[in-house]
Amino acid sequence: MNLIIKSKIKEAVPEINVAGEVAEALNKKIEELLKQAAERAKANQRRTLYARDL
Repeated sequence: MNLIIKSKIKEAVPEINVAGEVAEALNKKIEELLKQAAERAKANQRRTLYARDL
């Protein structure tokens, strides 16, 4: 699942070139962060993910 939009990465850091692998690596990190946040929500007996879970 792709959660990252490559063109938005380039907009965020317009002063440097962004390698194609950056989007994939960032996507993996975000997926892991969301999995951890979901586990925290479940541990707190919630089915809703909040910013505080991140």
